[in-house]
Amino acid sequence: MGKTINEIKLGDSAYTEKTISESDIYLFAGITGDLNPAHINQMESAKTMFKGRIAHGILVSGLISAVLGMQLPGSGTIYLYQTLKFVAPARMGDTIKAEVVVKEIIPEKNRVVLTTTCTNQDEKVVISGEAVVMPPKVR
Repeated sequence: MGKTINEIKLGDSAYTEKTISESDIYLFAGITGDLNPAHINQMESAKTMFKGRIAHGILVSGLISAVLGMQLPGSGTIYLYQTLKFVAPARMGDTIKAEVVVKEIIPEKNRVVLTTTCTNQDEKVVISGEAVVMPPKVR
């Protein structure tokens, strides 16, 4: 099991990194039904402000869930709330670092507030936000 509320400290952080592949984008499109040309059609997406295909923002933000559920707080965590601001596109071949940092601990409610950020290999923020989770009560 993951960390309990008593094991978490302000400023604790964790991250994961993943290089977004063309397969990731097509699999996500197939699973969700989001076949927006911005993600899957190079000819059409070349006409957009992005000048080419981009990864689904929710696909990229899913890496935040991986950090919360597997590292901090970890296994047994209940994801309650998430805000997301899509700051810049993520593209095929980008290596995305999803990082969470403990911002606030609310022991009486067994809640943890974390800042959430996804950056690319150039350290450019692509997604920013905040998550509220309920860590496991026991280890």
